[in-house]
Amino acid sequence: MSTERVNPPGLSPPAGFSHAVVASGSRVVFLAGQTALDADGKVVGRTLPEQFERALTNLLAALAAAGGTPSELARVTVFATDVEAYRTHAPELGRIWRALAGRDYPAMAVVEVVRLWDAEAMVELDGFAVLP
Repeated sequence: MSTERVNPPGLSPPAGFSHAVVASGSRVVFLAGQTALDADGKVVGRTLPEQFERALTNLLAALAAAGGTPSELARVTVFATDVEAYRTHAPELGRIWRALAGRDYPAMAVVEVVRLWDAEAMVELDGFAVLP
């Protein structure tokens, strides 16, 4: 797969995401929404950063099982039950992202939602990747 991150100079400089990702490859992997569920189906983590780390770990595990790597993520959507809390924790969430997924940021959006499927969940990530 080849990817090109596109961040036009006329847009605000991106921090922790890319404005656009041009991806070419032969396989597209659609990743279901992942929350902070453990192997027993229970939400783990009491804080947003703890839940974000587990949700991202789960998303990357699904991607790896499909044969992909974090650098092949083309798009990720973050659903948060409290965007203000997400903004407050953004520096820590960025460190977690870089530790687990690196600096090849996909196109991203953060969307506030009233609640997620599991009432205890504070964050859910879904996305897609393009593999060679």
